Amino acid sequence: MLQLIKSYLKFLKNSSNQHGVHSPFVYSLITKCFYDKKKYAEYSILKQYRNTLLANKNFIEVTDFGAGSRVFKSNKRQISQIAKTAGISSKRAKLLFKVVNYFQPTTILEIGTSLGLATSALSLGNKTAKIISLEGCPKTTNQCKLQFQKSNFNTENVEFITTKFEDYLSTYNLKPTTYNLIYFDGNHSKKATLEYFELLIPTITNETVWIFDDIHWSKGMEEAWEIIKNHPKVKVTIDTFQWGFVFFREEQEKEHFVVRV
Repeated sequence: MLQLIKSYLKFLKNSSNQHGVHSPFVYSLITKCFYDKKKYAEYSILKQYRNTLLANKNFIEVTDFGAGSRVFKSNKRQISQIAKTAGISSKRAKLLFKVVNYFQPTTILEIGTSLGLATSALSLGNKTAKIISLEGCPKTTNQCKLQFQKSNFNTENVEFITTKFEDYLSTYNLKPTTYNLIYFDGNHSKKATLEYFELLIPTITNETVWIFDDIHWSKGMEEAWEIIKNHPKVKVTIDTFQWGFVFFREEQEKEHFVVRV
């Protein structure tokens, strides 16, 4: 916790708003997306989905996996508690919706479905996008599918896959696949984050957007974020404290931004 507080104080010292940004691409993203104050109708759908999960007192067997194939925890957890502690916050769900709505990616990968709070934002941001969402726990995947159906989400454009992340991602060196947006929220460790980064490099395009969750969660995650920023294929990064945005735009000068959202 102390490390997180120190990181946040450093973030506040170094961060700025749109007035400290001279890149037209990043300035437009901040002003037209991050700081967009419009009250979208989809926000009420996101809120209703969240409230449905928070009101669900049923228990499911949750199995978590590490960066490798080793199972390190399996226990019964209440659905409402999973939604409260493991799901994306309401504020972040709205931001994720705005990002997808702004870029309109047609192919999306989510690493770490949980109960689908982020998935719902991805789906509503572009209702025609093809979304693949990966989850390591079978019971959690099944519960998410059930909740999506009950909430009348369009499930035709979302494919929920139960898998060990590294097993699924390792296939991209063997087949041509591209994603316009990837949301990394599956394993908040340095080793796993960098492994997923390298495995997914073959899927990038010039317009690809990557979003890494909890980049300041630990010293290891901060080290991973620095390595990602310095990767030769990475052109622009935006640190919003909880999330790190990565862009691969060849026409951009290599620049790193720290922005309050």
